[in-house]
Parts: sequence; C-alpha cells; structure tokens
Amino acid sequence: METAFQEGKEEVISAWYMDDSEEDQRLPHHKNPKEFISLDKLSELGILSWRLDADNYENDENLKKIREARGYSYVDICDVCPEKLPNYELKIKNFFEEHLHTDEEIRYCLEGSGYFDVRDQNDQWIRISVKKGGMIVLPAGMYHRFTLDTDNYIKCGHRTIAPMITSQPGRSIWMLCQRSKLWKLISAFGGKSCILLRG
Repeated sequence: METAFQEGKEEVISAWYMDDSEEDQRLPHHKNPKEFISLDKLSELGILSWRLDADNYENDENLKKIREARGYSYVDICDVCPEKLPNYELKIKNFFEEHLHTDEEIRYCLEGSGYFDVRDQNDQWIRISVKKGGMIVLPAGMYHRFTLDTDNYIKCGHRTIAPMITSQPGRSIWMLCQRSKLWKLISAFGGKSCILLRG
C-alpha cells in the first residue's frame, strides 16, 4: 500500500531543508541556495505519502483501501483559517509548537495548503508543503509542527485508529527517549519498514 497512488504526487507534496530565519512562519523559509529533498528521502525517514482525489474523498475507493490496510477507523475534518477555527490565534500558536505523538499522525489536505515541519536524524528542520490531494503519515515519535502558508487556509482530514492524544509540547527527556526508540527501529528494520509498527 505504501507504493500505491503515487502518480502526480510531486505536484501536491514537496519538501526542503529550512533556513534559520525568525521571519513569518508562513513563508517558505528556503535555504540559500535552495535545498530540496526528494520524496524518497521522506520515505527513508518513515514518512508515507499519497496523492488522492480530494474532490471525492467521501467515496474514494483508494482512500478506503488505505484506511482498511492501515486500520484507520477514526476521522475528523478541520478547517484552519481565521474565519472558521475558534480561538484561531491560540491554536495556530499551539500547532507551531514542536511536539510528537505516541502514534502516527495522518493528514489529508482536502482544500488549501500548509506546511508540516519535521526533524531529520541530524535534528535539522525539513519543511513539507502539502496541497489539495496530498496525504502524509508521520511516524510515531517524530518531532513536528504545523503552520499555514501565506494563503491562510487549509481543510484537513485527520485519520487514525482512535482520537489522537497530543503530547506535551517541548523536548522533554521522555520525548527524547521516544525519538531515540524511533531511530533505533528505523536502523533495525531498514528505514521505512518500521512505520508499520505500533504500540
């Protein structure tokens, strides 16, 4: 299933290493010169991605196959924009706090666009741009954060086994231990294979 539904994926998902600027978080934050990352590199980090039919997500057979294969039974839909998200400013700030989860984070962009930032093995920030039709899965134990881009709108579907419990933000000792376990699994199981493990 990890290699299915890949056609045209580069049109809706792209990634690059970020600069260290403190400017507006919604800007692309490319290095100079720009340093793009292949989607194969994201896969090596344990990140899954697909391109799906966002206009038909309620009846999409390909999405159904992914959900069944990976056991995703819970779903919610969230509009992130000043007009539709209650307590918008506070939530946007919270989304951009670095954190991790003890289970996968699955995001499917139904409309709009946004950035998911993740840490690589060397603790460097990678920015992943996701547009309409792009679906990504971040493995458990991966530090990440989210922000809108300058269009200020995304409609996302969140899918998982059960409602997600968000860890405390910040990089506590417990979180560092969880991340250490993740990279040990990646080494032991040859990269992307470890993302199939849960618990």
